[in-house]
Amino acid sequence: MTWIEIAALAIGVVIVVLLVKTFRYIPNNRVGIVEKRFSIRGSVKNGFIALNGEAGFQPEVLRGGWHVLMPFQYRIHMAPLVTIPQGHLGYVFARDGLPLQPSQALGANTTAKDFQDVRQFLNSGGQRGPQRRILREGTYAINLAQFAVITQDGVKYLPLNRDEVEIFRRMADVITHRRGFQPVVIKDADDLVGIITVHDGPSLPQGELIAPTVGEDPGNPETFHNNFQDAEKFLAAGGRRGRQLQVLVEGTYFINCLFATVEMIAKTIIEVGNVGVVVSYTGSITPDLSGEEYKHGELVAVGSRGVWSTALLPGKYAFNTYAGKVIVVPTTNIILKWIKNQVGSHRLDENLSEVSLITKDAFEPSLPLSVVPVIY
Repeated sequence: MTWIEIAALAIGVVIVVLLVKTFRYIPNNRVGIVEKRFSIRGSVKNGFIALNGEAGFQPEVLRGGWHVLMPFQYRIHMAPLVTIPQGHLGYVFARDGLPLQPSQALGANTTAKDFQDVRQFLNSGGQRGPQRRILREGTYAINLAQFAVITQDGVKYLPLNRDEVEIFRRMADVITHRRGFQPVVIKDADDLVGIITVHDGPSLPQGELIAPTVGEDPGNPETFHNNFQDAEKFLAAGGRRGRQLQVLVEGTYFINCLFATVEMIAKTIIEVGNVGVVVSYTGSITPDLSGEEYKHGELVAVGSRGVWSTALLPGKYAFNTYAGKVIVVPTTNIILKWIKNQVGSHRLDENLSEVSLITKDAFEPSLPLSVVPVIY
């Protein structure tokens, strides 16, 4: 082979390499994450994503098809589209953005809420860390250099260093332990109530045990959080972190388990022939409604702190037992038996026994006694 042929072959190889590096093909079921190797604008000064054409990871991804790029200036990382199956939830972790505030556990998504547009997310004040907004069913073209998506099938992200693997694994373990990849489902036949504990937002004032109900009016779309399914609207309505007074009843709820967890308790059932006297641990302090003739304590309005003036009638109630106590009081005749080994149907006399007497002539008989009290 002559030197002319060698030179022609070398030129041909260079041309092929240039064409390969210039024309890039992205399959339609994947995205291309663009890493700029050098730029006249230098490197990124703040943050992680290059928003102004600097060298580094670019905010926009390449979608399916052919693309023309400057040879050797760009490196393309292929990544799959993120798919969330029907009936499942996906959780998002942002690598770049503003830091979280001291009162925050999750990144706010009031304005920065589009995870498919990194530039909009960062320019709108998006925060780094786990996000309040979750992903529902569907397929998403997400820049996995900026966002890591945690699903039941695994963590979708562009590996950058080994330390992140442990961070995402711990986050996935917490979500799995809380059963957060599936919606909360409360069935009619189970007779259960969901007690909510919120883990983000301002804390409760000193002395308060339960956070009051907020944002339950569907007529106010700015604050209606639809049973804790919209974390931002819950906080906009003045919601507090901690155990909530509002409960969940039968239905299906898509709730971010990093924002709020759900504990199931049984409904309160008042049988026929009884009423339920409510002792509330929460609510405002209101005047006594019992009147001057009532000498056995104070009665307060429904929703106030104390003994409610209105009792619960027979039925089933979605009552939050962390916010109060229901004392079941029979309304039928009660027989109290001071007789050993005999107990009435209400079992209010199970600790009673015969009355011991001493007569004048020193006899010690036991007096069995039955009493039917009259209840007003």
